[in-house]
Amino acid sequence: MKNEMSISFSSVSENEAFARVAVASFVTQLDPTMEELTEIKTVVSEAVTNAIIHGYGSEPHHKVYIDCVLYDGEIELTIRDEGQGILNIDEAREPLFTSKPEMERSGMGFTIIENFMDTVEVISAPEKGTSVYMKKQLSKSKTVYN
Repeated sequence: MKNEMSISFSSVSENEAFARVAVASFVTQLDPTMEELTEIKTVVSEAVTNAIIHGYGSEPHHKVYIDCVLYDGEIELTIRDEGQGILNIDEAREPLFTSKPEMERSGMGFTIIENFMDTVEVISAPEKGTSVYMKKQLSKSKTVYN
């Protein structure tokens, strides 16, 4: 058996903290280490911030979607927007690349996500949005759902 959670919220930067806490609260039932929980919260922050700033250009009338599945000690996390999409995914995943240099963005979002998750897949299409699929096997989690 697996356990699933889905949420959506307005594309405003204040909701990034909500997203972090919501996913972290859901994941705690697998008893992650503090380090793993911090990594998951950081990944959520990076992906949600990318959706709001890059996907929607900080326009607040859109939605960000999160799906989280817990299965056999593994977390499957999808963060999705329906924004402008990414023209060149390979370029966007390069360290220090940013499409918003005027906002002093570091360009490390995807690099951080890739360092903290076991698997990362980015699917995007111009004017259709971006989905970031991530997986992480917890080191000593309770196998509650299998």
